[in-house]
Amino acid sequence: MPVILSGKEIKNRLGKDIFIEPFQESRLNPNSYNLTLNNELLVYDAPELDMKVSNKTKKITIPEEGLVLDPGQLYLGRINEHTKTYNLVPMLEGRSSIGRLGLFIHVTAGFGDVGFCGYWTLEIFCIHPIKIYAGVEICQIYYHTIEGEHEPYNNGKYQNNQGIQSSMLFKDFK
Repeated sequence: MPVILSGKEIKNRLGKDIFIEPFQESRLNPNSYNLTLNNELLVYDAPELDMKVSNKTKKITIPEEGLVLDPGQLYLGRINEHTKTYNLVPMLEGRSSIGRLGLFIHVTAGFGDVGFCGYWTLEIFCIHPIKIYAGVEICQIYYHTIEGEHEPYNNGKYQNNQGIQSSMLFKDFK
């Protein structure tokens, strides 16, 4: 039966099954690890998106004094930490303190694949205007064990990313 790793077990597996760079022990929780928001966001340029094409985006930089997000606008962000996971299923959740402000950090994509390596892209959406800041501990990663034979996510379209990635669903149509 799959289980969630404790914070102590996450720490024990660092450098083996779990890689978080940079890692700060102060962000380790009883069963997760807090990740921080990068200073760049992407927004889609067009008012209407098409699943079959690569939709254009524009970059926004979060200034030191913060940035107010608008409700009804999807922002794509990323974490500052590079993660890599083997033999475990990484999962991403918003922190409760962030959610209680009406800020959602992933609309649907909190489920990672065994073997994912890169920077998690966040799907950020708010229900009322909110000022955000780069470097804030915005979400948490936790890990499930996996049972049975499995293939790692080695060649996926989001593997080994270096920045924020907009949807690549259009590749599924080719």
